[in-house]
Parts: sequence; C-alpha cells; structure tokens
Amino acid sequence: MQDANIQKSGEKSGIVVFDTKFGNTERIAKSIAAGLKRAGVAVKCFGASDVRPETLKDYDLIVMGAPTQTFTASKPMKEFIDRLENVGGLAGKKFYAFDTKLPSRFSGSASKYIESKLVQMGLRPAGPRSSAIGRGSVFKLDDGEEERFEQIGQDLGKNLSKPS
Repeated sequence: MQDANIQKSGEKSGIVVFDTKFGNTERIAKSIAAGLKRAGVAVKCFGASDVRPETLKDYDLIVMGAPTQTFTASKPMKEFIDRLENVGGLAGKKFYAFDTKLPSRFSGSASKYIESKLVQMGLRPAGPRSSAIGRGSVFKLDDGEEERFEQIGQDLGKNLSKPS
C-alpha cells in the first residue's frame, strides 16, 4: 500500500480513488485526474487497494469511482468505503462520485452508492455524480467518455479554487 500524502504549498489538492475490473474505470479516473491537473490542482490517482484510507483527510477534493456491478458499487470499493467510516477529519471535505455502467436505467449505479455513503459521513458533493457509459459483452467505453470526464475534472478543479 502506498502513502498517498501530497505536499501542499497553498495549492488545492485532490485524490482520485478507483476500483476497476477491466480497466475502464481506471481510464475514467485518470481522465478526471488529467482534468484536475489542467485546472492547477495537485492530484494523485490510486486504485482502492493501493491507498490508505486515513490519507484522504489530507486532500481538498476526494474523487471516488467504481464499476457498477449487480446494480451497485463493486465489492472492493464498498470495502474501501467501509474503512473510511473510522477515519476522522473527512466531514466537510468535498467529493465527487463516478462510475462506469451500461446505458440502461435498470443497470443500477455505483456512483449513487458512493455518493450516499460519503454524504452519510458528512462529506459534501463538489458536483453531481456521473456515469461513464459503455456497451458490449466485453464492456467498452463509448467514444468520447474519457474526454467528457477530463472536462468534468477540469470543471471540478476550477470550482475547487473558488472561495466557498
């Protein structure tokens, strides 16, 4: 497990934590991180198994995403979120939740689960949750999704720099 601490010198900082099964959610996570960087946010991007939950309190923005599996967040992401419940210093932090999923409204939503759990812990949404859409028996992201989420990251970063 890596230490996700980041040097802060007055600039805003963000961390993107994701779970991925086939690499699609990781691609979206890295797109969001790229957008945050373009907006001037110092950002780190980690798989949920590679970051210690207690380090999240050191960031101004926490971005979390997972694939939607059986109508909700993947088991590794649920387990990571469960470990956050014992971490102090998260209440009041800004967060953004995303997921990857099929286009059907019947497929469920990992981001809805993530958002609900983080709000229960006292974190504040930095923007509305979003889903990256993909299709096929071997799930493949729709064209343009990575670019769309890079723009979302940039917008989150710009908003993070505004006084609250």
